[in-house]
Amino acid sequence: MYIVQIASECAPVIKAGGLGDVVYGLSRELELRGHTVELILPKYDCMRYDHIWGLHEAYSDLKVPWYGSEVVCDVLCGWVHGRLCFFIEPHDKDNWFRRGRYYGCDDDPMRFAFFSKAALEFLQQSNKRPDVIHCHDWQTGLIPVMLFEIYKFHGMEHQRVCYTIHNFKHQGNAGTDVLTATGLNRAEYYFNLERLQDNFNPFSLNYMKGGITYSNAVTTVSPHHAWEAHHGDFGYGLGHTLHINQHKFKGVLNGIDYNLWSPEVDTYISEPYTPDTLENKLYNKKALRERLMLGHDDKPLVAFIGRLDEQKGVHLVHHAMYRALDRGAQFVLLGSATSATINDHFQYEKAHQNDNPNCHMELGFDEELSHLIYAGADIIVVPSNFEPCGLTQLISFKYGTVPVVRGVGGLVDTVFDIDYDEGRPPEKRNGFVFYQSDNYALESALDRALDLWYTDRKGFQQLQRQGMACDYSWNMPGEQYIKIYDSIRHR
Repeated sequence: MYIVQIASECAPVIKAGGLGDVVYGLSRELELRGHTVELILPKYDCMRYDHIWGLHEAYSDLKVPWYGSEVVCDVLCGWVHGRLCFFIEPHDKDNWFRRGRYYGCDDDPMRFAFFSKAALEFLQQSNKRPDVIHCHDWQTGLIPVMLFEIYKFHGMEHQRVCYTIHNFKHQGNAGTDVLTATGLNRAEYYFNLERLQDNFNPFSLNYMKGGITYSNAVTTVSPHHAWEAHHGDFGYGLGHTLHINQHKFKGVLNGIDYNLWSPEVDTYISEPYTPDTLENKLYNKKALRERLMLGHDDKPLVAFIGRLDEQKGVHLVHHAMYRALDRGAQFVLLGSATSATINDHFQYEKAHQNDNPNCHMELGFDEELSHLIYAGADIIVVPSNFEPCGLTQLISFKYGTVPVVRGVGGLVDTVFDIDYDEGRPPEKRNGFVFYQSDNYALESALDRALDLWYTDRKGFQQLQRQGMACDYSWNMPGEQYIKIYDSIRHR
């Protein structure tokens, strides 16, 4: 099967979050299964060029129709850790992808509308005809719309689209200008609740709604989050659209790449280890303490790794720090804030804890340090308000770091409480779960984890090994996506 992935990210060359990891990991798995996979990405000025091998011009003078005229693009080609990637570089007066950042610009909807148009033009003009086009998140939501409404009449009538939603909160909205720019036109046709009109704003077109409506298959990144988006509040206004399209909507749990995330092969950690050599994890705890200038007393080390924002339950992250310290544990935080207010708050806390040998806060993101924290910590907290899938807990399992999580989204599908998950045998349980979003709920789960570490070290080590035995590789998700592709390409 010939599959083309179109996305705004692909780790490690373009990574702002979990989307990049998923695009890379799924592509690799599909190739390992014998399928041909190519990726189409924007050529950002700030992407990691050091992760691209053999970058060269693959297609020059790509003329992309835009506002009744055209924008000329070059398409460059290179290999990102074995994945064949095409990078679209527009020569435009607006410098769409020469901003020094991936997202966060006022004209993001137009930037990614152009990228979507250019990706389809590249496929059409270069005569690439994949069996399946796999698009990701709102940035590519217009691709199935334009494929069905324009490009199927220009030699692409047999292509099918799988559309994966990683985060329903960000949906992409624009007005009639995007219709004029892309050549879709016909405002009266698209400003229709059965097509692109936003479910709550009659003057806005919703990219993600377009992706759901026009795609042949729609997925999100875990089964429980699919239920939350369809039946609860986590569809952020798209629940009715999902209900109408429920026949083609499902959740497929993300995987992680064990070639990158495994203490057996990790080059960023101090000492490799396996479930059978779990005692070597202590060398990494020692190395982490030395790097962060923490004390070396015999006490548990609790960590948080992730963005500091409302989605990640930032108020509970703050409380977890003080609860861990009150219980005699150490606490390490690695994360960047998404707002000035949150950043200021944690900068104050960092200064306050500066001389505390049991606490270290790293406000920013450091990929190398994150590996050492996973390897050196005993417990990791994931107190998210919502979490479509979550990669933190999947990585922590592999490193024998016990997760304490809030029971939402993909966390429900992957973390099974050692004390209360009666539907699962004790040897298959792997962490601690709480469900409410208040401090007391967090304390109940974190205290149970710390109590186990303090009172039953062998029991805690057994729980670590049970987590390490979980298989959250791309093997099962890859198989599920191939079944989805097969089902839509024969329609």
